[in-house]
Amino acid sequence: MPVTLKLDKDESALCLDGQIDIASAAELKKALLDALSAGKKLSISLEGVTDLDVTAVQLLWAARREAQSKRIGFVFDRREPREVALALADVGLDLGQEIEEQD
Repeated sequence: MPVTLKLDKDESALCLDGQIDIASAAELKKALLDALSAGKKLSISLEGVTDLDVTAVQLLWAARREAQSKRIGFVFDRREPREVALALADVGLDLGQEIEEQD
């Protein structure tokens, strides 16, 4: 399964693996919505991603904006493949910039 969401008491952890594209977009969208609705810091692992298409990038970008508007912590785990980091940086998603939770 390319998208795995783990919700715990303090954090939502989303792990993406393999090819993340239009075929997994509905699954990714649902996981992101579930994580954001939990209202806890969202940590996203891209370590196992081999390909990230524009659909997935758009969903991640939108989720980050939503987290920011809701003041929910949002962070990438920084172990992503270089190509994935570059693709996200091209659309303005700075993987090194964590959105902090605000009470």
